[in-house]
Amino acid sequence: MATTEVILRQKVDGLGAESDIVKVKRGFARNFLLPQGKAYEATRGNLRHIEHLKTVRKEREAEELAEAERIAEKLKKLRLTMELSIGQGGKAFGSITTADIAALIKEKSKSLDIDRHQILLDSPIKTLDTYKIPVKIHPTLPAEISVRVIAPEKTDDKDSNS
Repeated sequence: MATTEVILRQKVDGLGAESDIVKVKRGFARNFLLPQGKAYEATRGNLRHIEHLKTVRKEREAEELAEAERIAEKLKKLRLTMELSIGQGGKAFGSITTADIAALIKEKSKSLDIDRHQILLDSPIKTLDTYKIPVKIHPTLPAEISVRVIAPEKTDDKDSNS
């Protein structure tokens, strides 16, 4: 397959960010990157524009890091409590998943919108305890959220009927 070099104008997932010079298949460049304005051909004239793209990239990365720090600080302050029904013998009915945690984060803090794929939970929670769960909001910035799992308060139907 024939390849060609292109200069990326913007971040392309799985390929690179602004000002990166990447080798791609000629058809991918011709049919997708160039018509959509995501890349330039790597000619001598276009190579001069790299400095401008590098400054744009630095500004974008600085903004992303600042936003990630703000989100990490809010997550650090947030204390979540979730209920998990436990039957006789300590066996859980159901489990708490990343989707449940993401929904609770959105409910408790109106300004945060964390995707469930950003929450790094090895396996669904099935026991009562307090968990520190890592959240991937930026590649260089670690963040975590504290989730306390409790049993729901029992209501006795016998007392209310007597």
